[in-house]
Amino acid sequence: MDNVYANPGELKRAARAIKEADALLIATGAGMGVDSGLAPFRGPQGLWTGNSPYKKLNIDIQSLATPAIFMIDQALAWGFYGFRQAAYRTAQPHKGFEILKDWTARKAFGSFNYTSNIDGQFQKAGFAADRVFEIHGSSHFLQCSQNCGIGVFPGDSQQVEIDESTLKALEPLPCCTACFALARPNVLMFNDLEFDSSRSDAQEKRYADWLNELAEEGARLVVVELGAGTAIPSVRNHSEKVAKAFNCTLVRINPVETGVPEGQISLAGNAKATLEALQELM
Repeated sequence: MDNVYANPGELKRAARAIKEADALLIATGAGMGVDSGLAPFRGPQGLWTGNSPYKKLNIDIQSLATPAIFMIDQALAWGFYGFRQAAYRTAQPHKGFEILKDWTARKAFGSFNYTSNIDGQFQKAGFAADRVFEIHGSSHFLQCSQNCGIGVFPGDSQQVEIDESTLKALEPLPCCTACFALARPNVLMFNDLEFDSSRSDAQEKRYADWLNELAEEGARLVVVELGAGTAIPSVRNHSEKVAKAFNCTLVRINPVETGVPEGQISLAGNAKATLEALQELM
């Protein structure tokens, strides 16, 4: 139980709620990927605040997470997203994903994954693609920067090579498979009015249908939230909203930001170790 600091009584309470549930909403932020070797955005080892190569070159990373950078400096833009894309492609989902899959298989209504992550780790771990809602899109899919009408298309066949001294991408840059203009990741960036939400909209529709089915059937839902921070609290807010709407248990797993609404369960610890501790109790 390394890196688990939760109250033993709360661990048992969480394990009991999860075991008795008919369905699980698995809500995740960047902290879910830490045990897979993926850096979170913030914190001592964070991509934006830690000792990343971009900080060493005095590059404002937040300015790279905007669609404007694809007009200002295409090579730098794709250097940044190619850097992240390579990390996501090589990372292997940690054991916690297998534990969540095991729990999902035991539930009458399975689970749905609601995530702000763009890394595709749930799909790589073997979760059904039609049970994932990526609210910020996915780095594994692209869209045309000129909105030629192709929509969202897979990007795994396009590789990005990066000059490590400048962190800029080398030619050729990823391109639209229809009109051959510059492509960009199908990722919701800051101040992004060009994001093609069609793929995410379809995911959201399936997610809404699943929640409606749970409500109609009177299914016992438990929300398991992992690694979602407060700087951009989209996932945390959604977890609390769903738990309130279904009058159900929220299990929040986070090593630092541990606050929960009254009556809900807070487990202080990293995702993998806490999931392993819960599995042992179950």
